[in-house]
Amino acid sequence: MYGFEAWTISKQIQNTLKATEMWFLRRMLRIPWTAKKTNERVLKEANKRRSLVRTIRKRQATFLGHVIRGKLEHLVTTGKFEGKRGRERQREKIMDGMATWLGPGKVSDILAAVKDRDLWRDMIANAYKQGT
Repeated sequence: MYGFEAWTISKQIQNTLKATEMWFLRRMLRIPWTAKKTNERVLKEANKRRSLVRTIRKRQATFLGHVIRGKLEHLVTTGKFEGKRGRERQREKIMDGMATWLGPGKVSDILAAVKDRDLWRDMIANAYKQGT
């Protein structure tokens, strides 16, 4: 999990992380793959409250707040470069992923909230509690 603060998590990657997490739990609890146990039942047995994806998103938001308060990193993260864009499909940006995770809002609202550390911490905590 080294360097996951800079990942862009698409739906496909999110589903892969959830499947991997479930595989880890089943291995730790020594549940064979032939046992017909649902994922909800496995989560109850593990007394699991935190999700791997939620933990990654929380750490990404904390790292993003740190990066946005910088100068050069701010330009890189927000994508404000000179020049032309490529012709192919746009890549998913870190800011877009944070905007969907933190709830309805624009990227400009997030950039404004990052400047106020207390507001930013509250936004991260609320999104983490909601489990989005």
